[in-house]
Amino acid sequence: MLGLMLLPVPLLVAVGSLSFAGGGGGRRWFGGRGESQRAEAQAAKDAAAAAFYELDTAQRDLRISIETITAVDDSPAARRTAADFSALEGRIDQVSQDYITAVDAHDLDRDDLDAATASRARADLTRAKDALERTKADLDRFGQGLGALLEQAETRLARLAPAVERARQALLAASNALDAVRASGLRADDLAARLAALSPELTKLNQGAGQHGVQETLRRADDVLRKAEAVRGEAERLPERAAEIDKRLVSLRTRAQAITTRAAGVEPVLSELRRRYTAACWQDLQPVPAQAARDVAQAEEKLKEAQSAREEQRWPDATALLATVRALLNSTDEAVSAAGDRLRRLDEVSYDQQKEVERTRFAIRDAQRLAMAGRSTPDPRHARPLDDAVERLDRAIAGLEGRHPDWWHFLSETEAVRRTAGRVVQEIRDERGGGH
Repeated sequence: MLGLMLLPVPLLVAVGSLSFAGGGGGRRWFGGRGESQRAEAQAAKDAAAAAFYELDTAQRDLRISIETITAVDDSPAARRTAADFSALEGRIDQVSQDYITAVDAHDLDRDDLDAATASRARADLTRAKDALERTKADLDRFGQGLGALLEQAETRLARLAPAVERARQALLAASNALDAVRASGLRADDLAARLAALSPELTKLNQGAGQHGVQETLRRADDVLRKAEAVRGEAERLPERAAEIDKRLVSLRTRAQAITTRAAGVEPVLSELRRRYTAACWQDLQPVPAQAARDVAQAEEKLKEAQSAREEQRWPDATALLATVRALLNSTDEAVSAAGDRLRRLDEVSYDQQKEVERTRFAIRDAQRLAMAGRSTPDPRHARPLDDAVERLDRAIAGLEGRHPDWWHFLSETEAVRRTAGRVVQEIRDERGGGH
Protein backbone atom coordinates (compact mmCIF):
# COMPACT_ATOMS: atom_id res chain seq x y z
CA MET A 1 0.00 0.00 0.00
CA LEU A 2 2.89 2.33 0.83
CA GLY A 3 4.40 1.64 -2.61
CA LEU A 4 1.13 2.35 -4.36
CA MET A 5 0.71 5.56 -2.47
CA LEU A 6 4.08 6.73 -3.77
CA LEU A 7 3.19 6.00 -7.46
CA PRO A 8 2.04 8.82 -9.74
CA VAL A 9 -1.72 9.17 -10.04
CA PRO A 10 -2.01 8.12 -13.75
CA LEU A 11 -0.23 4.81 -13.08
CA LEU A 12 -2.49 4.08 -10.13
CA VAL A 13 -5.48 4.58 -12.42
CA ALA A 14 -4.01 2.15 -14.98
CA VAL A 15 -3.47 -0.59 -12.36
CA GLY A 16 -7.03 -0.16 -11.24
CA SER A 17 -8.24 -0.58 -14.77
CA LEU A 18 -6.27 -3.83 -15.20
CA SER A 19 -7.59 -5.24 -12.00
CA PHE A 20 -11.19 -4.61 -13.07
CA ALA A 21 -10.46 -6.09 -16.48
CA GLY A 22 -9.37 -9.41 -14.98
CA GLY A 23 -5.68 -8.96 -15.35
CA GLY A 24 -5.73 -7.89 -19.00
CA GLY A 25 -7.85 -9.15 -21.94
CA GLY A 26 -10.36 -11.22 -19.81
CA ARG A 27 -14.11 -10.74 -19.18
CA ARG A 28 -15.35 -7.71 -17.43
CA TRP A 29 -17.12 -8.43 -14.16
CA PHE A 30 -19.89 -5.93 -14.63
CA GLY A 31 -21.88 -5.65 -17.87
CA GLY A 32 -20.71 -6.09 -21.44
CA ARG A 33 -21.52 -8.51 -24.29
CA GLY A 34 -19.55 -11.41 -22.82
CA GLU A 35 -21.52 -11.33 -19.62
CA SER A 36 -24.78 -11.25 -21.60
CA GLN A 37 -23.75 -14.34 -23.59
CA ARG A 38 -22.81 -16.12 -20.33
CA ALA A 39 -26.27 -15.31 -18.93
CA GLU A 40 -28.02 -16.57 -22.06
CA ALA A 41 -25.96 -19.76 -21.99
CA GLN A 42 -26.80 -20.24 -18.31
CA ALA A 43 -30.50 -19.70 -19.07
CA ALA A 44 -30.27 -22.33 -21.84
CA LYS A 45 -28.56 -24.67 -19.39
CA ASP A 46 -31.30 -24.16 -16.80
CA ALA A 47 -34.02 -24.73 -19.41
CA ALA A 48 -32.32 -27.91 -20.60
CA ALA A 49 -32.04 -29.13 -17.01
CA ALA A 50 -35.76 -28.53 -16.48
CA ALA A 51 -36.59 -30.40 -19.71
CA PHE A 52 -34.32 -33.25 -18.65
CA TYR A 53 -36.03 -33.45 -15.24
CA GLU A 54 -39.53 -33.43 -16.78
CA LEU A 55 -38.60 -36.15 -19.26
CA ASP A 56 -37.01 -38.30 -16.55
CA THR A 57 -40.07 -37.92 -14.31
CA ALA A 58 -42.48 -38.76 -17.13
CA GLN A 59 -40.38 -41.80 -18.09
CA ARG A 60 -40.42 -43.11 -14.52
CA ASP A 61 -44.19 -42.67 -14.24
CA LEU A 62 -44.83 -44.33 -17.58
CA ARG A 63 -42.50 -47.22 -16.77
CA ILE A 64 -44.69 -47.98 -13.74
CA SER A 65 -47.73 -48.10 -16.03
CA ILE A 66 -45.94 -50.41 -18.48
CA GLU A 67 -44.82 -52.70 -15.66
CA THR A 68 -48.43 -52.80 -14.40
CA ILE A 69 -49.66 -53.83 -17.85
CA THR A 70 -47.00 -56.47 -18.48
CA ALA A 71 -47.47 -57.94 -15.00
CA VAL A 72 -51.09 -58.92 -15.68
CA ASP A 73 -51.46 -58.98 -19.47
CA ASP A 74 -49.57 -61.20 -21.90
CA SER A 75 -51.77 -60.43 -24.90
CA PRO A 76 -50.20 -59.46 -28.25
CA ALA A 77 -51.31 -55.86 -27.72
CA ALA A 78 -49.59 -55.72 -24.33
CA ARG A 79 -46.40 -57.27 -25.69
CA ARG A 80 -46.39 -54.83 -28.59
CA THR A 81 -46.85 -51.90 -26.20
CA ALA A 82 -43.93 -53.07 -24.08
CA ALA A 83 -41.74 -53.37 -27.16
CA ASP A 84 -42.72 -49.87 -28.33
CA PHE A 85 -41.92 -48.43 -24.91
CA SER A 86 -38.54 -50.16 -24.94
CA ALA A 87 -37.75 -48.51 -28.28
CA LEU A 88 -38.90 -45.17 -26.90
CA GLU A 89 -36.64 -45.61 -23.89
CA GLY A 90 -33.74 -46.08 -26.30
CA ARG A 91 -34.48 -42.64 -27.75
CA ILE A 92 -34.76 -41.22 -24.24
CA ASP A 93 -31.36 -42.62 -23.34
CA GLN A 94 -29.86 -41.05 -26.46
CA VAL A 95 -31.24 -37.54 -25.96
CA SER A 96 -30.39 -37.72 -22.25
CA GLN A 97 -26.82 -38.65 -23.09
CA ASP A 98 -26.65 -35.80 -25.60
CA TYR A 99 -27.83 -33.39 -22.89
CA ILE A 100 -25.24 -34.65 -20.39
CA THR A 101 -22.51 -34.36 -23.02
CA ALA A 102 -23.53 -30.76 -23.77
CA VAL A 103 -23.48 -29.86 -20.06
CA ASP A 104 -20.09 -31.49 -19.51
CA ALA A 105 -18.62 -29.78 -22.59
CA HIS A 106 -19.21 -26.25 -21.33
CA ASP A 107 -18.08 -24.79 -18.00
CA LEU A 108 -20.10 -21.61 -17.74
CA ASP A 109 -18.44 -20.65 -14.46
CA ARG A 110 -14.98 -20.16 -15.99
CA ASP A 111 -13.57 -16.67 -15.50
CA ASP A 112 -12.08 -16.68 -19.00
CA LEU A 113 -15.34 -17.67 -20.77
CA ASP A 114 -15.46 -15.60 -23.93
CA ALA A 115 -18.55 -14.57 -25.86
CA ALA A 116 -18.04 -17.05 -28.72
CA THR A 117 -17.70 -20.01 -26.34
CA ALA A 118 -20.74 -18.90 -24.38
CA SER A 119 -22.72 -18.62 -27.64
CA ARG A 120 -21.75 -22.15 -28.67
CA ALA A 121 -22.70 -23.42 -25.23
CA ARG A 122 -26.09 -21.73 -25.50
CA ALA A 123 -26.68 -23.26 -28.96
CA ASP A 124 -25.67 -26.78 -27.84
CA LEU A 125 -27.78 -26.64 -24.69
CA THR A 126 -30.77 -25.25 -26.61
CA ARG A 127 -30.55 -28.13 -29.11
CA ALA A 128 -30.37 -30.60 -26.22
CA LYS A 129 -33.42 -28.95 -24.59
CA ASP A 130 -35.42 -29.07 -27.82
CA ALA A 131 -34.61 -32.76 -28.30
CA LEU A 132 -35.62 -33.50 -24.72
CA GLU A 133 -38.90 -31.63 -25.16
CA ARG A 134 -39.72 -33.39 -28.46
CA THR A 135 -39.05 -36.75 -26.85
CA LYS A 136 -41.19 -35.77 -23.87
CA ALA A 137 -44.05 -34.90 -26.23
CA ASP A 138 -43.71 -38.29 -27.94
CA LEU A 139 -43.68 -39.96 -24.53
CA ASP A 140 -46.83 -38.10 -23.51
CA ARG A 141 -48.62 -39.17 -26.71
CA PHE A 142 -47.54 -42.77 -26.11
CA GLY A 143 -48.87 -42.63 -22.55
CA GLN A 144 -52.22 -41.28 -23.74
CA GLY A 145 -52.62 -44.38 -25.91
CA LEU A 146 -52.33 -46.74 -22.95
CA GLY A 147 -55.76 -45.93 -21.53
CA ALA A 148 -57.62 -49.18 -22.27
CA LEU A 149 -54.71 -51.52 -21.53
CA LEU A 150 -53.84 -49.72 -18.31
CA GLU A 151 -57.46 -49.68 -17.14
CA GLN A 152 -57.76 -53.41 -17.72
CA ALA A 153 -54.49 -54.07 -15.92
CA GLU A 154 -55.45 -51.94 -12.93
CA THR A 155 -58.82 -53.70 -12.78
CA ARG A 156 -57.08 -57.06 -12.64
CA LEU A 157 -54.72 -55.85 -9.97
CA ALA A 158 -57.68 -54.60 -7.97
CA ARG A 159 -59.20 -58.09 -8.26
CA LEU A 160 -56.08 -59.82 -7.00
CA ALA A 161 -56.38 -59.48 -3.22
CA PRO A 162 -60.16 -60.11 -3.10
CA ALA A 163 -59.81 -63.13 -5.41
CA VAL A 164 -57.14 -64.71 -3.23
CA GLU A 165 -59.19 -64.04 -0.10
CA ARG A 166 -62.31 -65.57 -1.66
CA ALA A 167 -60.30 -68.68 -2.54
CA ARG A 168 -59.05 -68.98 1.05
CA GLN A 169 -62.56 -68.55 2.45
CA ALA A 170 -63.93 -71.14 0.01
CA LEU A 171 -61.32 -73.66 1.16
CA LEU A 172 -62.21 -72.97 4.78
CA ALA A 173 -65.93 -73.40 4.06
CA ALA A 174 -65.28 -76.67 2.23
CA SER A 175 -63.19 -77.95 5.13
CA ASN A 176 -65.91 -77.05 7.63
CA ALA A 177 -68.61 -78.70 5.51
CA LEU A 178 -66.51 -81.85 5.25
CA ASP A 179 -66.01 -81.93 9.01
CA ALA A 180 -69.76 -81.64 9.55
CA VAL A 181 -70.45 -84.51 7.15
CA ARG A 182 -67.91 -86.74 8.85
CA ALA A 183 -69.42 -85.91 12.23
CA SER A 184 -72.73 -87.32 10.95
CA GLY A 185 -71.09 -90.67 10.20
CA LEU A 186 -70.43 -90.25 6.46
CA ARG A 187 -66.82 -90.75 5.38
CA ALA A 188 -66.77 -88.70 2.16
CA ASP A 189 -63.29 -90.03 1.32
CA ASP A 190 -63.41 -88.85 -2.29
CA LEU A 191 -64.29 -85.31 -1.22
CA ALA A 192 -61.51 -85.33 1.36
CA ALA A 193 -59.02 -86.40 -1.33
CA ARG A 194 -60.18 -83.62 -3.66
CA LEU A 195 -59.84 -81.06 -0.88
CA ALA A 196 -56.36 -82.31 0.03
CA ALA A 197 -55.30 -81.93 -3.60
CA LEU A 198 -55.93 -78.18 -3.29
CA SER A 199 -53.39 -77.75 -0.47
CA PRO A 200 -50.39 -77.13 -2.82
CA GLU A 201 -52.47 -74.54 -4.67
CA LEU A 202 -53.16 -72.73 -1.40
CA THR A 203 -49.42 -72.68 -0.68
CA LYS A 204 -48.79 -71.00 -4.04
CA LEU A 205 -51.54 -68.49 -3.39
CA ASN A 206 -49.90 -67.61 -0.07
CA GLN A 207 -46.54 -67.16 -1.81
CA GLY A 208 -48.18 -64.36 -3.75
CA ALA A 209 -48.14 -62.74 -7.17
CA GLY A 210 -44.56 -61.58 -6.71
CA GLN A 211 -43.36 -65.16 -7.13
CA HIS A 212 -45.98 -66.56 -9.50
CA GLY A 213 -47.22 -63.52 -11.43
CA VAL A 214 -50.49 -61.63 -11.21
CA GLN A 215 -52.22 -63.39 -14.10
CA GLU A 216 -51.27 -66.86 -12.91
CA THR A 217 -52.29 -66.02 -9.34
CA LEU A 218 -55.68 -64.77 -10.49
CA ARG A 219 -56.18 -67.94 -12.54
CA ARG A 220 -55.14 -70.10 -9.59
CA ALA A 221 -57.44 -68.23 -7.19
CA ASP A 222 -60.42 -68.68 -9.52
CA ASP A 223 -59.62 -72.38 -9.98
CA VAL A 224 -59.26 -72.99 -6.24
CA LEU A 225 -62.50 -71.09 -5.59
CA ARG A 226 -64.43 -73.16 -8.14
CA LYS A 227 -63.09 -76.51 -6.92
CA ALA A 228 -63.49 -75.67 -3.24
CA GLU A 229 -67.09 -74.54 -3.77
CA ALA A 230 -67.80 -77.77 -5.63
CA VAL A 231 -66.45 -79.82 -2.71
CA ARG A 232 -68.44 -77.76 -0.23
CA GLY A 233 -71.64 -78.10 -2.26
CA GLU A 234 -71.28 -81.86 -2.61
CA ALA A 235 -70.44 -82.23 1.07
CA GLU A 236 -73.54 -80.27 2.08
CA ARG A 237 -75.71 -82.37 -0.26
CA LEU A 238 -74.19 -85.67 0.80
CA PRO A 239 -76.67 -86.46 3.64
CA GLU A 240 -79.54 -85.70 1.26
CA ARG A 241 -77.90 -87.85 -1.42
CA ALA A 242 -77.53 -90.76 1.00
CA ALA A 243 -81.20 -90.45 2.00
CA GLU A 244 -82.25 -90.33 -1.66
CA ILE A 245 -80.28 -93.49 -2.46
CA ASP A 246 -81.90 -95.24 0.50
CA LYS A 247 -85.31 -94.18 -0.76
CA ARG A 248 -84.59 -95.38 -4.29
CA LEU A 249 -83.36 -98.74 -3.01
CA VAL A 250 -86.65 -99.31 -1.23
CA SER A 251 -88.74 -98.03 -4.16
CA LEU A 252 -86.98 -100.15 -6.80
CA ARG A 253 -87.09 -103.23 -4.61
CA THR A 254 -90.85 -102.79 -4.24
CA ARG A 255 -91.25 -102.20 -7.98
CA ALA A 256 -89.29 -105.35 -8.83
CA GLN A 257 -91.62 -107.37 -6.62
CA ALA A 258 -94.68 -105.81 -8.27
CA ILE A 259 -93.38 -106.56 -11.78
CA THR A 260 -92.70 -110.15 -10.74
CA THR A 261 -96.33 -110.47 -9.68
CA ARG A 262 -97.58 -108.90 -12.91
CA ALA A 263 -95.29 -111.05 -15.04
CA ALA A 264 -97.01 -114.11 -13.63
CA GLY A 265 -100.20 -112.93 -15.37
CA VAL A 266 -98.62 -112.78 -18.83
CA GLU A 267 -98.93 -116.50 -19.50
CA PRO A 268 -102.73 -116.57 -19.09
CA VAL A 269 -102.98 -113.57 -21.43
CA LEU A 270 -100.84 -115.36 -24.01
CA SER A 271 -103.05 -118.42 -23.67
CA GLU A 272 -106.12 -116.30 -24.41
CA LEU A 273 -104.39 -114.71 -27.42
CA ARG A 274 -103.40 -118.11 -28.78
CA ARG A 275 -106.93 -119.40 -28.37
CA ARG A 276 -108.70 -116.52 -30.10
CA TYR A 277 -106.32 -115.02 -32.63
CA THR A 278 -103.89 -116.09 -35.34
CA ALA A 279 -100.21 -116.65 -34.56
CA ALA A 280 -99.26 -113.37 -36.24
CA CYS A 281 -101.17 -111.53 -33.51
CA TRP A 282 -99.18 -112.91 -30.57
CA GLN A 283 -96.07 -114.82 -31.57
CA ASP A 284 -93.77 -111.80 -30.90
CA LEU A 285 -94.99 -111.90 -27.29
CA GLN A 286 -94.01 -115.50 -26.66
CA PRO A 287 -90.60 -114.71 -25.06
CA VAL A 288 -92.05 -112.11 -22.63
CA PRO A 289 -92.54 -114.35 -19.55
CA ALA A 290 -89.03 -115.85 -19.67
CA GLN A 291 -87.40 -112.51 -20.51
CA ALA A 292 -89.29 -110.78 -17.69
CA ALA A 293 -88.09 -113.39 -15.21
CA ARG A 294 -84.46 -112.94 -16.34
CA ASP A 295 -84.64 -109.14 -16.26
CA VAL A 296 -86.19 -109.05 -12.79
CA ALA A 297 -83.59 -111.50 -11.48
CA GLN A 298 -80.81 -109.32 -12.93
CA ALA A 299 -82.41 -106.23 -11.44
CA GLU A 300 -82.54 -107.83 -8.01
CA GLU A 301 -78.87 -108.78 -8.28
CA LYS A 302 -77.96 -105.20 -9.20
CA LEU A 303 -80.01 -103.99 -6.23
CA LYS A 304 -77.86 -106.10 -3.92
CA GLU A 305 -74.73 -104.58 -5.45
CA ALA A 306 -76.19 -101.08 -5.05
CA GLN A 307 -76.97 -101.82 -1.40
CA SER A 308 -73.35 -102.89 -0.82
CA ALA A 309 -72.07 -99.77 -2.57
CA ARG A 310 -74.29 -97.60 -0.39
CA GLU A 311 -73.10 -99.30 2.79
CA GLU A 312 -69.49 -98.74 1.70
CA GLN A 313 -70.41 -95.15 0.82
CA ARG A 314 -69.36 -95.54 -2.78
CA TRP A 315 -71.96 -93.04 -3.91
CA PRO A 316 -71.16 -92.88 -7.65
CA ASP A 317 -71.24 -96.70 -7.88
CA ALA A 318 -74.52 -96.89 -6.00
CA THR A 319 -76.09 -94.25 -8.24
CA ALA A 320 -74.92 -96.00 -11.44
CA LEU A 321 -76.22 -99.39 -10.28
CA LEU A 322 -79.62 -97.93 -9.38
CA ALA A 323 -79.84 -96.40 -12.86
CA THR A 324 -79.18 -99.86 -14.36
CA VAL A 325 -81.90 -101.40 -12.18
CA ARG A 326 -84.36 -98.73 -13.23
CA ALA A 327 -83.64 -99.30 -16.94
CA LEU A 328 -84.12 -103.08 -16.55
CA LEU A 329 -87.41 -102.67 -14.73
CA ASN A 330 -88.68 -100.10 -17.25
CA SER A 331 -88.11 -102.43 -20.19
CA THR A 332 -89.62 -105.38 -18.31
CA ASP A 333 -92.64 -103.32 -17.28
CA GLU A 334 -93.25 -102.31 -20.89
CA ALA A 335 -93.00 -105.90 -22.11
CA VAL A 336 -95.37 -107.21 -19.43
CA SER A 337 -97.86 -104.40 -20.14
CA ALA A 338 -97.66 -105.07 -23.89
CA ALA A 339 -99.33 -108.48 -23.56
CA GLY A 340 -102.40 -107.19 -21.78
CA ASP A 341 -102.56 -104.12 -24.04
CA ARG A 342 -102.38 -106.36 -27.12
CA LEU A 343 -105.31 -108.48 -25.99
CA ARG A 344 -107.40 -105.39 -25.16
CA ARG A 345 -106.77 -103.72 -28.53
CA LEU A 346 -107.44 -106.90 -30.49
CA ASP A 347 -110.69 -107.43 -28.62
CA GLU A 348 -111.79 -103.85 -29.35
CA VAL A 349 -111.01 -103.92 -33.07
CA SER A 350 -112.43 -107.39 -33.65
CA TYR A 351 -115.66 -106.26 -31.98
CA ASP A 352 -115.88 -102.94 -33.90
CA GLN A 353 -113.40 -102.45 -36.70
CA GLN A 354 -115.31 -99.47 -38.12
CA LYS A 355 -114.26 -97.25 -35.23
CA GLU A 356 -110.58 -97.77 -36.11
CA VAL A 357 -111.30 -97.20 -39.80
CA GLU A 358 -113.15 -93.94 -39.17
CA ARG A 359 -110.45 -92.71 -36.84
CA THR A 360 -107.87 -93.30 -39.56
CA ARG A 361 -109.96 -91.79 -42.37
CA PHE A 362 -110.49 -88.68 -40.27
CA ALA A 363 -106.73 -88.22 -39.91
CA ILE A 364 -106.30 -88.52 -43.69
CA ARG A 365 -109.14 -86.08 -44.47
CA ASP A 366 -107.78 -83.56 -41.96
CA ALA A 367 -104.39 -83.66 -43.68
CA GLN A 368 -106.03 -83.37 -47.12
CA ARG A 369 -108.05 -80.28 -46.10
CA LEU A 370 -104.91 -78.60 -44.81
CA ALA A 371 -103.03 -79.47 -48.00
CA MET A 372 -105.78 -77.85 -50.12
CA ALA A 373 -106.16 -74.73 -47.95
CA GLY A 374 -105.58 -71.68 -50.14
CA ARG A 375 -104.70 -73.81 -53.20
CA SER A 376 -106.55 -75.06 -56.28
CA THR A 377 -104.34 -78.16 -56.43
CA PRO A 378 -102.28 -79.71 -53.63
CA ASP A 379 -98.52 -79.73 -53.59
CA PRO A 380 -97.35 -83.13 -54.95
CA ARG A 381 -95.01 -83.44 -51.98
CA HIS A 382 -98.09 -83.58 -49.76
CA ALA A 383 -100.62 -85.20 -52.11
CA ARG A 384 -98.51 -88.24 -52.97
CA PRO A 385 -97.99 -89.59 -49.43
CA LEU A 386 -101.66 -88.95 -48.61
CA ASP A 387 -102.81 -90.83 -51.71
CA ASP A 388 -100.53 -93.69 -50.75
CA ALA A 389 -102.00 -93.61 -47.24
CA VAL A 390 -105.54 -93.99 -48.62
CA GLU A 391 -104.48 -96.99 -50.70
CA ARG A 392 -102.70 -98.53 -47.72
CA LEU A 393 -105.79 -98.20 -45.56
CA ASP A 394 -107.95 -99.80 -48.27
CA ARG A 395 -105.56 -102.75 -48.47
CA ALA A 396 -105.60 -103.13 -44.70
CA ILE A 397 -109.42 -103.22 -44.70
CA ALA A 398 -109.46 -105.73 -47.53
CA GLY A 399 -107.08 -107.93 -45.57
CA LEU A 400 -109.70 -108.50 -42.90
CA GLU A 401 -111.72 -110.74 -45.20
CA GLY A 402 -111.73 -114.41 -44.27
CA ARG A 403 -112.43 -116.47 -41.18
CA HIS A 404 -109.25 -115.63 -39.25
CA PRO A 405 -108.11 -112.09 -40.13
CA ASP A 406 -104.77 -110.73 -38.91
CA TRP A 407 -106.15 -108.06 -36.63
CA TRP A 408 -102.72 -107.06 -35.38
CA HIS A 409 -101.52 -106.38 -38.92
CA PHE A 410 -104.63 -104.26 -39.47
CA LEU A 411 -103.95 -102.22 -36.31
CA SER A 412 -100.30 -101.80 -37.28
CA GLU A 413 -101.28 -100.54 -40.73
CA THR A 414 -103.87 -98.05 -39.50
CA GLU A 415 -101.39 -96.68 -36.98
CA ALA A 416 -98.79 -96.28 -39.73
CA VAL A 417 -101.32 -94.46 -41.92
CA ARG A 418 -102.13 -92.01 -39.11
CA ARG A 419 -98.42 -91.36 -38.59
CA THR A 420 -98.05 -90.53 -42.29
CA ALA A 421 -100.99 -88.10 -42.15
CA GLY A 422 -99.59 -86.48 -39.03
CA ARG A 423 -96.17 -86.06 -40.65
CA VAL A 424 -97.72 -84.33 -43.69
CA VAL A 425 -99.70 -81.98 -41.42
CA GLN A 426 -96.55 -81.06 -39.53
CA GLU A 427 -94.60 -80.41 -42.74
CA ILE A 428 -97.32 -78.10 -44.06
CA ARG A 429 -97.52 -76.17 -40.80
CA ASP A 430 -93.73 -75.80 -40.66
CA GLU A 431 -93.62 -74.47 -44.23
CA ARG A 432 -96.45 -72.01 -43.74
CA GLY A 433 -95.20 -70.93 -40.37
CA GLY A 434 -91.76 -70.25 -41.87
CA GLY A 435 -93.38 -68.21 -44.66
CA HIS A 436 -94.88 -65.83 -42.10
